[in-house]
Formats: sequence, C-alpha cells, structure tokens
Amino acid sequence: MLFVSIIGVGFLYEILVTGLSIPEIAHSFVSPAIGSNNILLIVGIVGATVMPHALYVHSTLTKNKLTDHTVEEKKRVLKLHIRESIPAFTIAGMVNAAILIVSAAAFYPKFSNVSAVDDAYRIMIPIFGSLAAIIFAVTLLCSGLASSTTGTLAGIAIMDGMLGTKVNKTLRRIITRIINVFPTTTAVLLGLDPLSLLVYSQVLLSLMIALPMIPLIIFTARKDLMGQFVNRRFTTYLALLIGTVIVVLNAALVYVIVAQVSIYLKALILGAYAAYHVYLVYAMLR
Repeated sequence: MLFVSIIGVGFLYEILVTGLSIPEIAHSFVSPAIGSNNILLIVGIVGATVMPHALYVHSTLTKNKLTDHTVEEKKRVLKLHIRESIPAFTIAGMVNAAILIVSAAAFYPKFSNVSAVDDAYRIMIPIFGSLAAIIFAVTLLCSGLASSTTGTLAGIAIMDGMLGTKVNKTLRRIITRIINVFPTTTAVLLGLDPLSLLVYSQVLLSLMIALPMIPLIIFTARKDLMGQFVNRRFTTYLALLIGTVIVVLNAALVYVIVAQVSIYLKALILGAYAAYHVYLVYAMLR
C-alpha cells in the first residue's frame, strides 16, 4: 500500500498541475476510440491493469491467512479480502488511468514523439516546473517497483504450487527475482528501446490473461468444487462478460498483426488462437 499511496498522491498532484478537462476525460471513458492504429496500446493497457500473475498473488495472500481452516474462519478471511481488494483494485485502476491521462495532457500532441522517461522528465520541467517533473519520475519509479514486487510474489506463489514449500524461501525469492529482472536488464544492455519493450511486455501479459482467467471463472462457478463459497450467478456472468471483452480485444490485436500475411497463414494463426481458448475451456470442464 506504500507504493500505491505514493503513486496515487503523486498523480493526483500531476492531474491538478496539468489542468485537465474533466468533460473530455469522461467522454473518452464512455466512448473510447478503438481502431487498428491504437489497438496495440489498448491491449497493453489491459495487460498492465489486469496482470494475469496478480490473480495468483491475491489467492495466495488470502490462503496464507488461514490457520484453523474452518468454514467460519474462511468466511471471515474472505470478507476481509473483499474489503481489502476492492479499494486496492479501484485505486490501482485509477492510477493506471491517471498515468495515461497525465501523459496525454502533458505531451500530446506537441511532444507525442517522447520515447523515454528521461525525455519526459526534461520536457516537463519548463512547462510544469521542477516539482511536477520530480513527482512524475518518482511516481513512475514506484509504479515499476510495485509491479515488479507483484511479479516476484506471483513467481513465489506459483513455485510453491508446483514444487511445494521444500525449496528454501530465500532461494525461491532470489530465483523469482532474477527471472523477473533478467530479461529486462538484458534487453536494456543490448540497446533495445525501453518504451517499446514496456509496451510489448504488457501486450504479452494481456495475451496470457486467458490462461489463469478462464480456469478461475470456471472453477469459482462450480458448486461441487467451491461448496458454499461458489460465486453467485451475477458474479459469474459479470466475469464472463469482462473475460470475453479481454479475449475479443486480444483477438482484434492478433488480427491486426497478421492482416498483411496470406489468407491461409492468417486463418492458421487465428484458428490456433481460437483453439487455444477453446482447449482451455474444454480442459477445465471435462
């Protein structure tokens, strides 16, 4: 919550400084412009906001709070988890929106070719002042640290599930941390564009959302598996709706990417992508 608080306060200040148009923001939320020219960024934002690996983290954090494993204790922990998660996810979603809104207000259209965080920092100084530029840099740093920490915790949770707790906890943390930072460090040392790397990494996250999301929706809707903790029908339908929107956006991106290839290769790629999701549903239901 420390990182989230710093990020939230920081971008609240940035919103006040940049002088945003609330009607324009509201209109963009209600009627977003979606097309082939921005679908890559849209899918990247979905990946950055939902983060499939975060699904493992929250389940693990809730499970680790159980001591007696009684029904009453599970109900109490679940209620506390809901009270904790909804505000946290709401703030996280608002922070992601604030990053996008502040960046658009500060740099578009005059500085739309900004390709690095340090460039953005230098541009903001003469326009909004040194304090706004410093806060912008600090909030982005905290955002990266929070995201990286979530990835590390998710790696630990997945390793626990696959290998059990026999592996030393410190060793597990070191391994997952190295896995978390090694690809990025290597790419930066090779001279690759950090901004493009960030966008494509978030797109990859979005494309991977179905892997934990579909089993989660199906398992939590099964009364024989969840018992009295099964999701209500409204919750399941809402999850299906949101999951469908995410899958459709991902499919739209895949279609745009393969638009220039031959019709046979396009059919093969799109068919494989569809088969991947169908198999996930089949594997969970059988």
